Amino acid sequence: MLSCDICGETVSSESDMKAHLLIVHMENEVVCPFCKLSDCDQPLYDCPMCGLICTNYHILQEHVDLHLEENAFQQGMDGVQCSSGLELAHQLQQEEDRKRKSEESRQEREEFRKLQRQYGLDNSGGYKQQQLRNMEIEVNRGRMHPSEFHRRKVDMMESLAVGIDDGKTKTSGIMEALHRYYQNAATDVRHVWLSTMVDHFHSSLGDKGWGCGYRNFQMLLSSLLQNDAYDDCLKGMSIPCIPKIQSMIEDAWKEGFDPQGASQLNNRLQGTKAWIGACEVYTLLTSLRIKCRIVDFHKSTGPLGTHPRLFEWILNYYSSEREGSPKVVCTTKPPIYLQHQGHSRTVVGIEERKNRTLWLLIFDPGCPSGEMQKLLKQDIEASSLKQLRKSMGNLKHKQYQIVAIEGALSPEEKIARRQASRVFTAEKIP
Repeated sequence: MLSCDICGETVSSESDMKAHLLIVHMENEVVCPFCKLSDCDQPLYDCPMCGLICTNYHILQEHVDLHLEENAFQQGMDGVQCSSGLELAHQLQQEEDRKRKSEESRQEREEFRKLQRQYGLDNSGGYKQQQLRNMEIEVNRGRMHPSEFHRRKVDMMESLAVGIDDGKTKTSGIMEALHRYYQNAATDVRHVWLSTMVDHFHSSLGDKGWGCGYRNFQMLLSSLLQNDAYDDCLKGMSIPCIPKIQSMIEDAWKEGFDPQGASQLNNRLQGTKAWIGACEVYTLLTSLRIKCRIVDFHKSTGPLGTHPRLFEWILNYYSSEREGSPKVVCTTKPPIYLQHQGHSRTVVGIEERKNRTLWLLIFDPGCPSGEMQKLLKQDIEASSLKQLRKSMGNLKHKQYQIVAIEGALSPEEKIARRQASRVFTAEKIP
């Protein structure tokens, strides 16, 4: 036990005694923390960072330096941790970018493969392979007898060997039947203008899903072959089969027509299911010295996405005069190739109704022979014409292109057009 020399108070430890002296006996005195004397005149220095009291200024300075070094070290450690965190975040971002780019690349490849399949550029074979494969399916499903399979295979191989269409998808005589119909019926029609003779060709097992452009070319050519104005250009020709048409387009490319279009199709059509459009039809016709033009109706010109300018253009193509003309006009005009996204058809005439509305008459390669032959009956029913008649409300695709035939080319004009096709441009309306 310790006893206070001043008041005799006893405490159990030295620290309690110091506290007793400070609280009880030195409460109002300034006491030096080092010598504990109230009258000590030694200078004191407080540490500004921790409150430590020093009697030596240099010692305080060293003490403060230690504080600063410790802070610098801590900041450095924090910087290392921060740098490490940034590096980790950067690595995570890089990994995320890599995964995203990989997924985008995969999607692009898949989209490209879809486009290749859609446009017949996936090396899955062409007309012959598809025809044989689909006939085998028909046999396996019991819809075709094996003997019929072999007979049709022989016919197909013969057609491919000579390059001439076998005519199995052709329907002739429709234009004559339409002329009779409009003469004797169609009381709501004020005028109708019809193309010269045109045979209808529909897609077969060999070109179903991709052959519309080729079938429309066959329709155009069937009309030209019956028109004396084109005898010099088409001397000795017959309607070619689809592989032969592909070969003819390749030959036109080799001559120098439409190098950009040829490049897009890898300069190859034979043995593929590649689609063709207005440019390929124009190229092929021009290579045969047929004068034609492409007109691009690249946007709607009427309400609700309609194309009245397209209908007006076709009307002017068939008729320069409307008033005073007879009800039915069989013109000398060839049919018109009509292209829109995903499909093409052939315009064979145009109606003007008594209410002044215009209706196109269209041959669709997707319509089978059975339906088209209904138009050959002596008394055509108006309902049978529904598949031919198209109003403005029926043609509401965003864009249409037409190929219109205007006569024959001289050899010199053909050369000039071949040169012009190196930078392909179409006439645009509007």
